[in-house]
Amino acid sequence: MMKIGTENREANFEALEAEARQGAAELTTAEAVENFRLAWLGRKQGRLKQLSEEWLQNAAADQKKLLGQRFNALKTLVESLLDEAVARSRNTGWSDEALRVERLDVTLPGTRRLIGAEHPITRTMNELVAIFAGLGYSVGVGPEVESDFYNFECMNFPPGHPARDTQDTLVIAGQERRSQRDRLLLRTHTSPVQMRTMEQQPPPVRIVIPGKVHRNDAADATHSPVFHQVEGLCVDVGITFSDLKGTLDYAMKALFGSSVKTRFFPSFFPFTEPSADVQISCIFCAGRGCRRCKQSGWIELLGCGMVDPAVFAFAAEKQPAYDASRISGFAFGMGVERIAMMKYGVSEIGQFFAGDMRFLDQFVG
Repeated sequence: MMKIGTENREANFEALEAEARQGAAELTTAEAVENFRLAWLGRKQGRLKQLSEEWLQNAAADQKKLLGQRFNALKTLVESLLDEAVARSRNTGWSDEALRVERLDVTLPGTRRLIGAEHPITRTMNELVAIFAGLGYSVGVGPEVESDFYNFECMNFPPGHPARDTQDTLVIAGQERRSQRDRLLLRTHTSPVQMRTMEQQPPPVRIVIPGKVHRNDAADATHSPVFHQVEGLCVDVGITFSDLKGTLDYAMKALFGSSVKTRFFPSFFPFTEPSADVQISCIFCAGRGCRRCKQSGWIELLGCGMVDPAVFAFAAEKQPAYDASRISGFAFGMGVERIAMMKYGVSEIGQFFAGDMRFLDQFVG
């Protein structure tokens, strides 16, 4: 930087003014204008700041007034050159590119933030709930940590039933000394909510129960120790097996399309009698037979049945209106992961829980 000597200061000022004019004339972008401002008027490293410290502070007392006037004139010149450069940028073509790059167009839509998407399991569960909500069902909820009584006993699982085996059920640590009826465990199905609802509400009852369940299963392509179920319960006067068949046939058509057919086969569940397994015509081959349906044309999807009178007997202990001689009902349950795997063509159940964004990004939008 040019130093201001004690002699010929006028020539030095003229050289600085000429330098400022030349620099201002070469400004062609908004960025260059800002750099010019910082170079001359910056509070820390600006040239005028340095000139002031080097010159005015060290000047003799009789020279400070004249030098101060000359310094102020230089500062005024630099500021006016900046104003002219800004005005020129608004009226000449060289600013167009800068404006395109740097301006903020408030009329443009904002950048879309990626806020995630509904998980395929949650999406499938909500879809199932919505189908039954359209039939007048409400949603029932209950705790994941359950007592043996609600999880097994009141659902007509007698002592010694294989489902009570600790190989299938995860018992909460420290519960070993409690009586079997009172011990706490992670619920193995959402059926306990059926009993909790009947204890609190007299018939008629129409509820659908979505939720997470736990079993001590080894993880493989189609099994997980944690999975989700959607169960349903309908209790009223005059409920028949035909009502059950019609309800589930409608639900499967709403879920997979109107061309899907259903059929029922005898089965066994402790809390329903009679019980049935429900199959749907294969959605992949339209019932013609393929690898996924094992060439049968049918896929087993859920279990159901008429509520066993023994279950009503437990409910009648708190709600006498559940008299099996007067009322009847049906229940059903299905695995959400199995349905989601079919709907979205997923071959490994573990992909739902691995947190792999490459997999989950498929469901965005």
